[in-house]
Amino acid sequence: MTPAKILVVDDDASVRNLIDRFLSKQDDYVVEAAEDGKAALDYFARFNPDLVILDVNLPDTTGFQLCQEMQSKTDVYIMMLTSRSDEEDVVRGFQKGADDYLTKPFSLVELGARVGAALKRRRRAIPIKTSGLAFGDLTIESDSRIVMLAGEPVALTALEFDLLHFLASHPNRVWRRSELLQEVWDYDYVGDQRVVDVHIGQIRRKIETVSNKPSLIQTVRGVGYKFEASSLPDQSEAS
Repeated sequence: MTPAKILVVDDDASVRNLIDRFLSKQDDYVVEAAEDGKAALDYFARFNPDLVILDVNLPDTTGFQLCQEMQSKTDVYIMMLTSRSDEEDVVRGFQKGADDYLTKPFSLVELGARVGAALKRRRRAIPIKTSGLAFGDLTIESDSRIVMLAGEPVALTALEFDLLHFLASHPNRVWRRSELLQEVWDYDYVGDQRVVDVHIGQIRRKIETVSNKPSLIQTVRGVGYKFEASSLPDQSEAS
């Protein structure tokens, strides 16, 4: 298997080098590191990484802006690395396209687990028989990772797609937040489980007619979420 390519972007040389050395010791990773936004975009264009570990505070831009620019080019998995723990900053990162975040100081063991899980999930083969899902005006193409709503493409981040596809693949089943973290994030998430709520909210804004009155992804109070398919017409597996 071709080694996964990881780009580390952090203006703190000690943090950047620590992550670089730690990940470079893995046999299946190739790592590049950048200290600012300009260098990061240059590496991004030439290196075409599978995953970017991106600091929020950079000398010439913000991680939020860089995240959005990178996500506009590819569906690269982006993990925000920040000293900020304020919920508003976390939500903003997800709104700009981030898939995950770690708050400094962090454990290298946890970082390694999250990186491994993210890359494993991105490389997971999807059986042909589940290549397409259709629910009324919503279609989800697993092989091309394209979502269409009423004939128009829906721009989802890599993790938003995986979460939507997982829920839609198990219509009408209720999933607890902890179960979604295990199934979609593919590891035991260390931190606030509201990370699931943030991503669900982002998906709803993109696929629901009225996001605060969702008909597709419904909240089951006190439990979690389910993809409600029973009330939608033309449920089928797309060819």
